[in-house]
Amino acid sequence: MTSFALIQSAAERVSQHARVTPLLCSPVLDMIAGRHLLVKAECLQHTGSFKFRGGWAAVSALKPDALKRGVLAYSSGNHAQGVATAAKAFGAPAVIIMPKDAPDLKINNTRALGAEVILYDRAGGESREAVGETIAQKRDLTLIRPYDDPQVIAGQGTVGLEIADQASELGIREAEVLVCCGGGGLSAGIALALEKRAPQMRVRPVEPKGFEDMARSLKQHEVTSNSKLTGSICDAILTPRPGQLTFPILTRLAGSGIVVSDEDALCAMALAYQHLKIVLEPGGAVALAAALFHGAAIQTDAVIAVATGGNVSTEIFQKALTLLPDCERRYTQ
Repeated sequence: MTSFALIQSAAERVSQHARVTPLLCSPVLDMIAGRHLLVKAECLQHTGSFKFRGGWAAVSALKPDALKRGVLAYSSGNHAQGVATAAKAFGAPAVIIMPKDAPDLKINNTRALGAEVILYDRAGGESREAVGETIAQKRDLTLIRPYDDPQVIAGQGTVGLEIADQASELGIREAEVLVCCGGGGLSAGIALALEKRAPQMRVRPVEPKGFEDMARSLKQHEVTSNSKLTGSICDAILTPRPGQLTFPILTRLAGSGIVVSDEDALCAMALAYQHLKIVLEPGGAVALAAALFHGAAIQTDAVIAVATGGNVSTEIFQKALTLLPDCERRYTQ
């Protein structure tokens, strides 16, 4: 299981390569949120998302013989790029299982990093876990899961270490930390880091409407699955169910989940670009959307939203920007 000691060990390997991403703020966003809002801009991380941290932590922990054989991951795109980047740096072959309906940008970027990409039919019900494990065994590859991997969770936990340090420098001790959530690797890693470094902060997982398996599971105190795997623009965080490793951590440490609409995510993207000058993808914007538009669910005077990724297609980003005038009218009245 991932522990704070494992996060500290991962930080020693990751910190030499990952960017320390900033905490951004805007008076206009504070006004919309109704409280002081800080945005942890992981969209500025290498490969455009926090997934670089977990990918590097996992690959860098492998022994030389495992690196020589190669690694395999399954991902809709961000974990894929994180693992592919780390594998390339360590000279390890990388095979990535990606859904056919993943954005072309993410598929092309993963191939450009030197990984072999194998597509599967997510919409048709094909299991990425089954596809991935079969290929990993056949080729003797090390499988690096996107969230249910102790080293991946530890790598993502380095975001929490940075949040604790940066918030402390700003004099902020108590805050709810909203985290975009798929399987829960980032949420769990941050929660473990904050438990030791900023115990008055609490993680709140955020998911898109219709895919809130973590929120339901936390509420019911047992793992529940989503009834569908596609149907939201938040492709980066559409997972079948909470992770076996992540769910117990979040059951112990996290607050209740928050659910936002795709429209909320698009408005958050537009407002982040307008007022913070950062580019977000829909799945990377849901935590900011919760902070901006679901303030009744937040209990602290300050809130920190993790903007987890910025790998968005031109089409979706343009759609978000066309909504900007309506979003500003809607949320500043």
